[in-house]
Amino acid sequence: MEGLTADRPGRATDRQTCRGGGSPGRSRLSEPVSRPRIAGVQCMTVPGYSKGFGYQPGQSFSGEFDHAWNAVFLEERWHLVDSTWGSGLVDSSTSKFTFLYNEFYFLTHPALFIEDHFPDNKNWQLLKPPQSLRQFENNMYHKSEFYNKGMLSAQPQTSIIKTGNRGRLRKNGMKLDVYPPTAGDHKLQIFAKGNSEIYSSVLEYTLRCHCADVDVRLPAELHQPVGPSWFSEQMGITKPSHTEPVIYTSDGRCSVSFGVEEGISVLASLHGDDGPVTEETQRRYIFQLHREKRTELKVQLPHAGKFALKIFVKKRQEPGNYLFVFNYLICCTNTKVNWPVFPESFGNWGVDNELLEPLSGVLPANRNVPFKLKLHGIAKALVKGQDTWPLTLSPEGYWEGSCSTAGCREVYVMVLENANHSFYSYILKYQVNAQ
Repeated sequence: MEGLTADRPGRATDRQTCRGGGSPGRSRLSEPVSRPRIAGVQCMTVPGYSKGFGYQPGQSFSGEFDHAWNAVFLEERWHLVDSTWGSGLVDSSTSKFTFLYNEFYFLTHPALFIEDHFPDNKNWQLLKPPQSLRQFENNMYHKSEFYNKGMLSAQPQTSIIKTGNRGRLRKNGMKLDVYPPTAGDHKLQIFAKGNSEIYSSVLEYTLRCHCADVDVRLPAELHQPVGPSWFSEQMGITKPSHTEPVIYTSDGRCSVSFGVEEGISVLASLHGDDGPVTEETQRRYIFQLHREKRTELKVQLPHAGKFALKIFVKKRQEPGNYLFVFNYLICCTNTKVNWPVFPESFGNWGVDNELLEPLSGVLPANRNVPFKLKLHGIAKALVKGQDTWPLTLSPEGYWEGSCSTAGCREVYVMVLENANHSFYSYILKYQVNAQ
């Protein structure tokens, strides 16, 4: 390993071996150099081009070779070895070499080795038919960690993509949509992790964008994954009404529903980058209903724009916080949209309750407002403003009635859970517009 240098940053090269001890001219490198059989193994030094750290997808190779590796003869056949890359790499921030064993580069299959090693002598590709230098330059480059993490393939199979950032998990992979912020060339890096919590770079693309849509700005709170996936199903959310990750709405309203496994509690919040959606009200633009083992989320946007609808779950009987599962991207271009918040619900609002009206959490002043709700397991229900207005149970199972908003700033829906009790519980709260 003597003579280690960083001719190509990030991957050490053995300059002395690469040049065969002579001048850097190409003619001296046309044939591999045989090395002594110290371990009784025939070993050849193979010079060529490499896609190491600092490599730009789609770049051309010419002139002096930048690297060298070995071919060894074992069990009646030749194998490819890069003991330099297999022993470690150079840290780009410190320019120091770090020893880190990478088994991928020892006896690597030729079809994988050619992705980042192009020998001067095409015979040392050990491929039939061999690749041309142009193919090597244009081919997609999967880093060693791509295969070490158990990944199989990636689309597109070209290193340069001619034209967006949104990810969606699938059962056996992930789909990624990318929105470049400006025209020009952009580097896209894909990271993955295996059994550890450390992400490694596995793929690199160059995005060649001739025209960018400057109006496309995704919410900062739009985290991965976007859209339901095998992971959300694993967490107890099944059969979603919207399988695609993006929801378009022309009037600023939408409804999302999905099956929920027994014992799972769902929480949702709406996030935008500007406007009146604050931490206090980000859940007030969503009203949650539960019907026959399905949860429905009614959403009203406060204004036009792009919003992240984030979905969290937890097991009701277990302590701890809700866990983020996935989110939708909700898009609305209608500048006339200006929906108020839904009514505020309290802990006694049952998961199987249903609110039909009023859905707006802000009521007009000096009006008689009708109420219609489906409430389970209660004895009485009433609406309290300046006065108290009882709700009656209809033959269809709905509690109905009306309330005057005159002379009050807040209106509450209250229930009596047991006819033998005298204590009413708050379940909904409305605001009344100022006169």
